Amino acid sequence: MTKADASLSKSPLISVSELKQLIGGDTDVSLGQSVLVFDCRFQLDKPEWGQAAFLESHLPGAQFLDLDRDLSSQVKPGVTGRHPLPQPQALASTLREKGVNGSSIVVVYDDGPGFFAARAWWLLRWLGHDKVVVLDGGLKAWLAEGGTIAHGEADHLPAGNFQATVAQDMIVTVDEVMASLRTNDLTLIDARAQPRFRGEVEPIDPVAGHIPGAVCLPCNENVDEQGHFLESAVLAERIGPVGQESDRVCYCGSGVTACHNILAAAVAGLPLPRLYAGSWSEWIIEPDRPIATGD
Repeated sequence: MTKADASLSKSPLISVSELKQLIGGDTDVSLGQSVLVFDCRFQLDKPEWGQAAFLESHLPGAQFLDLDRDLSSQVKPGVTGRHPLPQPQALASTLREKGVNGSSIVVVYDDGPGFFAARAWWLLRWLGHDKVVVLDGGLKAWLAEGGTIAHGEADHLPAGNFQATVAQDMIVTVDEVMASLRTNDLTLIDARAQPRFRGEVEPIDPVAGHIPGAVCLPCNENVDEQGHFLESAVLAERIGPVGQESDRVCYCGSGVTACHNILAAAVAGLPLPRLYAGSWSEWIIEPDRPIATGD
């Protein structure tokens, strides 16, 4: 195990200073295919913004992963939620095209809070690639600590050899969630803000509320005002009392920010909760699925 691999085994996060040390300098993130950096910035209300923001400025050597095109599969109205999981082999092919090898260290980042980077982190873990970390604080932290930026298209790398080994036990299906309402064998953790959870407002989906029995742990409370994750002990105190470790399942509006709570559990040193990827936007498709409001 290399020094870099040992460092990665301790936390799913990497700081700006650790990234600079990993790449051997603060001006060029590109180390070929041994360290690969991916920009995952996105805005739900402006789907093309992420690509434009990447072209304007990004970490040197970084490549771009788009939430809609790369980190999700095509939405099927009346069937899927808003961001269904990508087909594993399609995402694996994209990663190979961008140079990912089985031995590559992958660093993912976004604007800072990590909402979209967490989705990429989780997906790589789901495909069996454990050498993946999230840049704590994202691009904002990189700039705040004097990191340089690049502009324009990403450099093309030779194709990698990454092969996916899908961990199906990291997810639960809508049918399993539905069955758990009778058996109480799952603890559902909702990552959305309290007003959406309570059903007081719903800015995105056509129906407000939450899955009955769920607990609300808003993902934006995993980070501080600068977008850095809270200390592991603090996150452990936040997540640890919720249900049993083996029963926790995270969801949100469309299976994206739920990954942020899963990442927070990893930062806390807790076992990874499973993901209900379809989340609220899938749950509400069938009118016979029960809906709760309030606390």
